[in-house]
Amino acid sequence: MIIPRHSSQNRRYIPIGFVAPEIICGDANLLLPNASLFHFGVMSSNVHNAWIRTVCGRIKSDYRYSVNVVYNNFPWPTPTEEQKAKIEQTAQAILDARTLYPDCSLADLYDEVTMPPELRKAHQANDKAVMQAYGFWGKLNTETACVAELMKMYQKLTEV
Repeated sequence: MIIPRHSSQNRRYIPIGFVAPEIICGDANLLLPNASLFHFGVMSSNVHNAWIRTVCGRIKSDYRYSVNVVYNNFPWPTPTEEQKAKIEQTAQAILDARTLYPDCSLADLYDEVTMPPELRKAHQANDKAVMQAYGFWGKLNTETACVAELMKMYQKLTEV
């Protein structure tokens, strides 16, 4: 999986790449080797993107993804096998929606104004699956509430 170090603040979802192992990552990206569809699904979700918007660094006003600040501190869900399978399914649907537009770059696909409806719908289904794995679905109605719950989870993880 490839995560861009920098991404526009105008995007709801940072365009993360899911690539074959033989791909070499450049210095403008971070590489998460051996990532699964589950990892891709969680990291492509509104939950992870809300975390990014809250804790990441900035270059001007754009996001600067960091392994140490964003990824290493992100509290992952503990899904059931059924929830994990659902996230894998919705993650694959995101990748499938992207393939419908072979002439578009990820930057094109993730323009908030022109995002293809199939891709937006796939992300919305993924968002629901990830929120269900966290136990957030139907309980949290704002990004602020989501981040507050993630911060509580992070605090529990860091208590000694």
